[in-house]
Amino acid sequence: MDTILQEMARSVIEGKRTRVENLVRQALEAGIAPETILADGLISAMSEVGSLFERGEFYVPEMLVAARAMQAGLGVLSPRLVEGGVRMRGKVVIGTVKGDLHDIGKNLVGMMLQGAGFEIIDLGTDVPPTKFAEAVRDTGAGIVGMSALLTTTMRNMRSVVEVLEDMGIRDKVKVMVGGAPLTDSFAREIGADGYAPDASRAVALADKLVQGTIGHFPS
Repeated sequence: MDTILQEMARSVIEGKRTRVENLVRQALEAGIAPETILADGLISAMSEVGSLFERGEFYVPEMLVAARAMQAGLGVLSPRLVEGGVRMRGKVVIGTVKGDLHDIGKNLVGMMLQGAGFEIIDLGTDVPPTKFAEAVRDTGAGIVGMSALLTTTMRNMRSVVEVLEDMGIRDKVKVMVGGAPLTDSFAREIGADGYAPDASRAVALADKLVQGTIGHFPS
């Protein structure tokens, strides 16, 4: 049993999509619980990928390849998770803000969060503030994650926070932001709950937000 899960995790890290899919099927046929496959085969692998990135042993291309392998395995596993009533760790609405069409960073964050056990509602790019807020209201998401790669569009993040306040749901959701031109101070300025400079640290931040170990933006 452990051998299948260990090989699955290793295959995720190595980006072997077809192998991961086959190992998930083998694990299910062997009677391993879907939640165990998720935790010990997929989530553990993406945690290691994050660690490799932080140590400088992995770069964005390797992270993308691993995340896509994880998604392939999750595609096989998801129906069984639903059947078994397994709950994800939380819902996260993500998107690139209005006026910005860049999506590589946003996509990587989404895949890493999915690999950490979060349900992702991806709104895509060029997302207007009202769409973020309506998605939070309609899905009950506990986190909204915004991305921007341009200094001319990062200001639109403030508008999202303002719309959440206007709709009376700001206190029901945590706001995390990221993107190349952003800083801690900018995130504080717009009233976000946290800033992550890369996908690996976005997962760590989301963990803290859902666990309640940080409330408003950490000092």
